[in-house]
Amino acid sequence: MRSGNPALSENTFLDLGSGTLVRGNADAMTLNGTVNKTALLLVLTLAGALFSWAQFTSAMAAGNPGAIMPYVWGGAIGGFIVAMVTIFKKTWSPYTAPLYAVLEGMFLGAASGMFELRFPGIVVQAVGLTFGTLGALLLAYRSGLIKATENFKLGVVAATGGIALLYLAQMALQFFGFGGMSFINGSSTIGILFSVGVVIVAALNLVLDFDFIEQGVEHGAPKYMEWYAAFGLLVTLVWLYLEILRLLSKLQSRN
Repeated sequence: MRSGNPALSENTFLDLGSGTLVRGNADAMTLNGTVNKTALLLVLTLAGALFSWAQFTSAMAAGNPGAIMPYVWGGAIGGFIVAMVTIFKKTWSPYTAPLYAVLEGMFLGAASGMFELRFPGIVVQAVGLTFGTLGALLLAYRSGLIKATENFKLGVVAATGGIALLYLAQMALQFFGFGGMSFINGSSTIGILFSVGVVIVAALNLVLDFDFIEQGVEHGAPKYMEWYAAFGLLVTLVWLYLEILRLLSKLQSRN
């Protein structure tokens, strides 16, 4: 099993204690349990986003936009740290996954407020497109229209890794004072096509996540993996939302 999502690697659904999958266990992972926990994480993400959105609105009304930055950096850095802890300590996911959802929600709410200030209406569009994409791909996957074959998985993983390397190179160039690759953030035709490609790759990662979760349920992964699988799916959804938001902002900046 492969997934382009770094939270769902090849050995994700292994029992970390024995290195074997749990089979025939009443406490094994179920699809309904994973769906319920994913829904709970989405609610927590929304709660965090609404909180930081309200703080952003208050900061702008007071003429002090800098007051929102602790929520931006706190949510982003805190969410990254908690995500890394969750990836390396999967058994902690029942506790760390909800914390990640709240922190990431705080970051998303503040960041979304900044985009909305510049491009009114963009957030509603991005949210709608994100969940529309989720629903469409889930339907396509369940109907068999899209199959997570080994070649499909390999292609998505390779594309995801390439995008990650580009983003890391961009950050390194900017850190050392170079201009970086303008097409990543620019609204030129190349920049828009790049964002379209990234959105497609992020969306296809959802298919890999669906397949990975299905495999975990089929093989009777430990119960705590419901939280971990929900966390992994949330990671992909956050990435997809941010990339859609970036694409929409590029398109609207050209108007």
